[in-house]
Amino acid sequence: MLSAGSEAAQGLDGYLETYERLGTRHVVLKARDVSTTFGFKVANELVADFINSHGPRFIGFAGVDPYQADAVAEFDHAVNRLGLRGLNLQCFELKMAPDDARLFPLYEKAIELDVPVNIHCGINFSTHTPMSLGKPEYLDNVMVRYPELRAIASPPGWPWVQELIGAAWRHPNLYIGVLAVRPRLLAKAHSGYEPLLQYGRTILKHKMIFGSAFPMMPVDTAVAEVNSLDLGDEVRKLWLHDNAARFLGLESANEAVR
Repeated sequence: MLSAGSEAAQGLDGYLETYERLGTRHVVLKARDVSTTFGFKVANELVADFINSHGPRFIGFAGVDPYQADAVAEFDHAVNRLGLRGLNLQCFELKMAPDDARLFPLYEKAIELDVPVNIHCGINFSTHTPMSLGKPEYLDNVMVRYPELRAIASPPGWPWVQELIGAAWRHPNLYIGVLAVRPRLLAKAHSGYEPLLQYGRTILKHKMIFGSAFPMMPVDTAVAEVNSLDLGDEVRKLWLHDNAARFLGLESANEAVR
């Protein structure tokens, strides 16, 4: 699975060409609504319009503002009317922990709609919101309450990587997104990310999902770095394809996700 991206200077044509060149079948585009806390919004309609214009390669996740009374209705509209296929919650930008009760109706709606939820996990670099909101223990609480929820923790939990591994090991429907991190760091001693490679090749190999997280780094670079990891062909296919296909609920396992 690739989060949206290409070199900004290339413009739209270069952005689209990148995915053609890499043979990418699907790219996840995420809306975001942090209007109440930061006055910023990437509208669901904007994401849906892009997908409608550029074809089925692109899959959209909705963004809603949980401080607003119509958040659940907006999420439902984004899925049932706009055709988006998941929910994006950047909890540190919402200034809410993932287990905040105000998010429970959204989790319940995601279960009802049978769509997955992306939840930010790990450090954030905004000094206007606590770093602690990214702790994996809050995701563990969510999954205890909603074991049927399909959720992905991304980025992958630094500096609480071990705790995230424990949570993903405990909960069958909790995945780990390898994005917003240089993939090569997973093989670098003392980076703090090494356990992701150790467990991601073994007991958690069915839980790891790659994403480029552009514009933090060029898509080509992210793909090259994950391909350079000592994963083996079977595990590499899981990270780049099978796990994402299962998480996204794609109709055919042959719909490759990179």
